This record gives sequence, C-alpha cells and structure tokens, in this order.
Amino acid sequence: MRIGELSDRTGTSRRLLRYYEEQGLITAARTPNGYREYDERFVDRVLQIRDLLNAGLPTRLIKQILPCLDKPRVIHFPDATPEMLDTLTRERDRMTARINCLTRNRDAMAEYLDAVRGDERPDTVTER
Repeated sequence: MRIGELSDRTGTSRRLLRYYEEQGLITAARTPNGYREYDERFVDRVLQIRDLLNAGLPTRLIKQILPCLDKPRVIHFPDATPEMLDTLTRERDRMTARINCLTRNRDAMAEYLDAVRGDERPDTVTER
C-alpha cells in the first residue's frame, strides 16, 4: 500500500509516517517511480508505535522493543544496557500506574452511569 493509504488506515499523517521511517521504526520498499510501498503489517505496527509514543516512550526505545511486539516473538537484545533496562522498567511502571488510574476512572464512570440510568424510569424521564 502507498503512504496515503497507510495514513488513512492508521490516522497518522504522511509526515509522521516519513518520520517513523527516518527513525527506523518502519520501512518502505520503493516502486520504480520512487513511491513508497508499505507492507500490510505496518498498519498494526504504526498503531503500536502511536500507542507507545502516547504512553511516553521515546522513539529510540520504541525501536529497541518493536521486535518484542512481532509474532512469533523472538527476543534477543545483545545491546541492552543497564540504563536502557532501567528506563524500560520505569516506563513499564509508569504505564502500570496509568492503567490502574484509568481503570479506577472507568469503573467510577460506569458506577455513575449505572446509578443515573437506574434512577431513570419511563414514568420519570422528561422529554427534551
């Protein structure tokens, strides 16, 4: 698929896709006329990259952990440094805290909605 289709399917700008390519996060083949051609698997890859960026990971770390996200998973990091492992540990813990916070907020919202909807009976609902 060309860059425009990848952009449409992932909701990611073409400019950002070119940046991901510059950072080595995705790769594109080139057609004889120079157009970028992306494999179907990059739809999921771009969505994963966006999620990791939204979680606060820098592209340099994303590039290192992307192989762990592929299936089948083959994890081998000959260049893993103690600093990188510390950073990933901190980021993982930060993500876990965010997940816990989001879960609490979701549950509170669900309880609120249940309570509000439980109070709405057909004879007490007013027209709007």
